[in-house]
Amino acid sequence: MNKPDFEKISEKFGKLTMKEPYTRTRFLSKQARGALDLFRPFTLLAPFIVSMSIMVASLIYNKNNGLLTEIPNDWWITIGQAAFTIALVNAASNSLNQSADVEADKISKPYRPIPRGIIRADSAQSLAYLLYLFALLRAITINFWFGVFIFLIIFFTVTYSLPPRMKKYLFLNQVWIAIPRGFLGILASWSVFIPEGTHPFQKTPLIIGGIAMTYLIGGMATKDITDAEADRATGTHTLINTIGAKKTALVCLPFMIAPFVFIFIFIHAGLIDTYLWPLSLFMFLSLFIFYLMTKGLESKTLENVHAWSIMYVEYIFFALAFALLTIIAN
Repeated sequence: MNKPDFEKISEKFGKLTMKEPYTRTRFLSKQARGALDLFRPFTLLAPFIVSMSIMVASLIYNKNNGLLTEIPNDWWITIGQAAFTIALVNAASNSLNQSADVEADKISKPYRPIPRGIIRADSAQSLAYLLYLFALLRAITINFWFGVFIFLIIFFTVTYSLPPRMKKYLFLNQVWIAIPRGFLGILASWSVFIPEGTHPFQKTPLIIGGIAMTYLIGGMATKDITDAEADRATGTHTLINTIGAKKTALVCLPFMIAPFVFIFIFIHAGLIDTYLWPLSLFMFLSLFIFYLMTKGLESKTLENVHAWSIMYVEYIFFALAFALLTIIAN
């Protein structure tokens, strides 16, 4: 009798989810799979897809507004390389964060490769530094501004996990992670196709980046729900382990709703184009995330609660919608 397809896949590549035990496979050693898990592949989808979407939108926008004389023939190669660079920084950040959170992970996420003894903490940190260096060197070959933003993103992600370890400070930890993943990530992506002698600080990317950052300030609280006890035991202060999940949801709701409501204000003030009004509809998905935050339902396969997963999905679709509306209107 033939084995089910998922069993065949498991034999070749090992565990299919983060929470399954590490097993010997045909193609990947336990160490190789452990290194892959350090990167937390699911979380890399957001920076990769979001950055590509913003790059395509900026390319079309700048061409339509006369900032670019023509679209480069190899634009898709540039987008692929730049998006990979941003995702690589995120992978480095995830690896560094796990190397610094060993004691907390032993409590709340013992299935991760370091607590299981598959990867050593110092090896994960060294891997993170190598990825950071490669990403920075790759970024400066694309253009100056992209290199600047990648450097700033690296600064925020390193200081989040290592001294002064902004992760341990109440609410500031949410702001500190939202700045690189939202505001700086949007500006980095927009800067890929800016003409020489100009800068990326245009109204549209600044506002879209601000919307993303504000949304993530609230949304990033979802990642702390399953870590509440572990964070408390290791001296990390989050809204979740300070005021509880339901009160945290109420505090974070304005941050997840307001940026989409403000889209109408930005349009009325002439700061962004009218065709972007459908982005305001994402406020309803934020309400759903708020509901899930109050429930705190943990996923059986992914690393966190369902609200955390939907938070990433909303961010991805926000960027895709922005790109699609820009393409259609221009």
